[in-house]
Amino acid sequence: MFEKLAQKPERLAVGLMSGTSVDGIDAALVRISGSSAEPQVELLAFENLPYPENVRKKIFALFTPENTSVDKLGYMNFLLGEYFAKAALAVIDAAGVPKHDVDFIASHGQTIWHAPEAESDDGFPIRYTVQIAEGAVIAEQTGIPTISDFRVADMAAGGQGAPLVPFTEYLLYRRENETILLQNIGGIGNMTVLPAGAKPEQVYAFDTGPGNMIIDAVISAATNGRESFDRGGQAAARGKVSTELLAILQNDEYYRAPLPKTTGRERFGAQYAHKLLDFGKAHGLSFDDLAATATELTAWSIADAYERYVLPKCSASELIAGGGGSYNATLMAALARQFERFGVRVRTQEDLGWSSDAKEAIAFALMGDRYMAGLPNTLPSVTGAAHAVIMGKLSLPSSTL
Repeated sequence: MFEKLAQKPERLAVGLMSGTSVDGIDAALVRISGSSAEPQVELLAFENLPYPENVRKKIFALFTPENTSVDKLGYMNFLLGEYFAKAALAVIDAAGVPKHDVDFIASHGQTIWHAPEAESDDGFPIRYTVQIAEGAVIAEQTGIPTISDFRVADMAAGGQGAPLVPFTEYLLYRRENETILLQNIGGIGNMTVLPAGAKPEQVYAFDTGPGNMIIDAVISAATNGRESFDRGGQAAARGKVSTELLAILQNDEYYRAPLPKTTGRERFGAQYAHKLLDFGKAHGLSFDDLAATATELTAWSIADAYERYVLPKCSASELIAGGGGSYNATLMAALARQFERFGVRVRTQEDLGWSSDAKEAIAFALMGDRYMAGLPNTLPSVTGAAHAVIMGKLSLPSSTL
């Protein structure tokens, strides 16, 4: 199967992704052609399948260890497999492509816990991560070979299992004479640095801190859960930034931690948001003020990361923003203002003719294509792994037996 697929000049693949914001499942159907070093990607269809609210609540419950048990985790692993399969079939149907023409599905799954720092209490340097949405369920329900559980191979090789998307950004976005920054603003923000004319080992990336996560928590609290994000940045635009609170938030030690580094809900999740909300209540800040402050924090953290980790090495000409945060006009205006002092222009994926919504799902389709070709699909310079690995685990549907 692998050899036959590797010989095809064009491959059809579905990439599946659900991020830390738990908004739903992104599904992209793409046509991949060209060489493995310089692939050509055409987006044929994109769909987002929102989680039902009761399922979303159950996912969020798993983020807190004291609320989690092995039976709940196992159940949700298989339940999300069903939802991911549904998303894959929806995007295939939207493209009008026969299901049997799709070569494979590549699924990131839903991250529940990510612990990239080694713990050596039992004699081994253990890093671990948990993504759910069972690949075997996706393969069985779609009848299509499915690659899943990407992060673990990198962590087994001593890496942080993140960020992974920079590998595909290197394939698709690098330029010979310009240093480019690619900033994803999902629940967590992460930056990829593509130095001018970079070789793979010169690319580096890291999480910049909270992206939409804290903003989302404020809006959810303000609306009693009726809204899950600041649509267009309207709440932040109405509010006023609290310089006192912003200074406290900027003092988090994560922003000064050395590379490589990644973060998530374990640091900037519910407990962090509760402290921010408590501060607002104690100091008479409105929810709009808190949204404005959290938005300013995200923009500042990205600019601070550039100044701290990139500028000493090279000057960038452009930052290309993607993810849900790139649709937040207030956040994008704050980001442009922060980067104006560096002479770096800020643009979005849409400005380049791409899709912010589909970007990460496309990335996993590309990683899946490398897996099926038996080629490495990660950058050790980014994750900190000892060497490049082939990430992913393959589940075959019964129809292939």
